[in-house]
Amino acid sequence: MDIEQKQADLIEHFVKRASALQGSALGALVADATSHPSLFAFSEILAVPSVLQLEGTDSSVYLDVLRLFAHGTWSDYKRNADRLLQLVPEQVLKLKQLTVLTLAETNKVLPYDQLMQELDVTNVRELEDFLINECMYAGIVRGKLDQLRRCFEVQFAAGRDLRPGQLGGMIQTLSSWLATSDNLLVSIQEKIKWADSMSELDKKHRKEVEDRVEEVKKSLSLKKLHTVSRPTLTSEGMRRSTLNLVE
Repeated sequence: MDIEQKQADLIEHFVKRASALQGSALGALVADATSHPSLFAFSEILAVPSVLQLEGTDSSVYLDVLRLFAHGTWSDYKRNADRLLQLVPEQVLKLKQLTVLTLAETNKVLPYDQLMQELDVTNVRELEDFLINECMYAGIVRGKLDQLRRCFEVQFAAGRDLRPGQLGGMIQTLSSWLATSDNLLVSIQEKIKWADSMSELDKKHRKEVEDRVEEVKKSLSLKKLHTVSRPTLTSEGMRRSTLNLVE
């Protein structure tokens, strides 16, 4: 099963569970969802009415944790740890994986120093083990570890949940990309037309040259034929003609 299908199945599972629960009973579901090793998207769970109803209640901390895993990073958790639940090791790992995805959204070359700071990793070996074992093997990123340049070159990264207000910017970006693509398509079509036109001119010129060559060949053949068919006098004939003229 590919990662996208597995994600879809897990999301459907947790959404059904959340829809059947209320209040503090959602705490266990949030813990399970944010600890699951194969779940990296949470916006659909956040959209469940019973989950949204946690806002402003004594159980709102579960909603805050779910929002953290949907949009936040390990640094966000450290800044707000005093008002959030203490995370279990599985949740810490998941949030650090999500942090790598967030960093990869804006930069495809991630310096080791930046990654170690964001992930609370103390040395390069630990960082590379994390990127290989917990990110690349998990299928959420693909890339190249460059020890010489001390950076991780991102070739692919799974997308995270859209943050509030991010949809408008994404729509604008896609609209700009579409307009650019349309202009590029028009330019390509014009170049194709120009190439076709030049091809036709080339064919016409080649035909004219070939016709001219044929005319020259025919002319040379006629001249050669005319030269061969003219009568020629032998030396004896020339002598007799000369004697006749004398007589």
